[in-house]
Amino acid sequence: MNPINHFLTGWVVANADRGLNRRERLLITAAGVIPDADGFGIVAEALTRNGDHPLLWWTNYHHVLFHNIFFAAAAAAVSSFFATKRLKTAALVFLSLHLHLIGDILSGKGPDGSVWTVSYLMPFSRMFEVSWNGQLELNAWPNFVFAVTLLALTFFLAWRRGYSPLEMVSSRADRAFVQTLRQRFSALTS
Repeated sequence: MNPINHFLTGWVVANADRGLNRRERLLITAAGVIPDADGFGIVAEALTRNGDHPLLWWTNYHHVLFHNIFFAAAAAAVSSFFATKRLKTAALVFLSLHLHLIGDILSGKGPDGSVWTVSYLMPFSRMFEVSWNGQLELNAWPNFVFAVTLLALTFFLAWRRGYSPLEMVSSRADRAFVQTLRQRFSALTS
């Protein structure tokens, strides 16, 4: 699944409880995206591919380092230290991260047609790799439909709750966005 869908999925999960504060929503949303940090190895790999000792960080570690049960448990545990509602936040971080893994299994086929696997028990075992032969390509139409659905849900939640994903970047931009949504769709409240 693409990072935008992962982000929006995390945001929707972060809105599972109205009582979560801004930091808790940030932690849960970030958990939906952070597993793909192991994909930044593609930069080192691209820069060294023609050298004598290429760094195969993306080839060897993407969908390995942060796409597993141990990283999910660690992320949930660490997030609880930064949350007021510790148990709920940790549980939703764990869920958000697992939805990332499920999204990759369902729709992470590479542009070359290769099916991506998730090494769920890494770093301790490669014995349990999860994949699906029916995996959709990243640019398949169901991914676009899913993205549009997530965007609509995100806009609805922003209109309804009074905050949006923009709160993670700027409170001012968030207020302006929500105010614009509420003005544009004021008929829905009548």
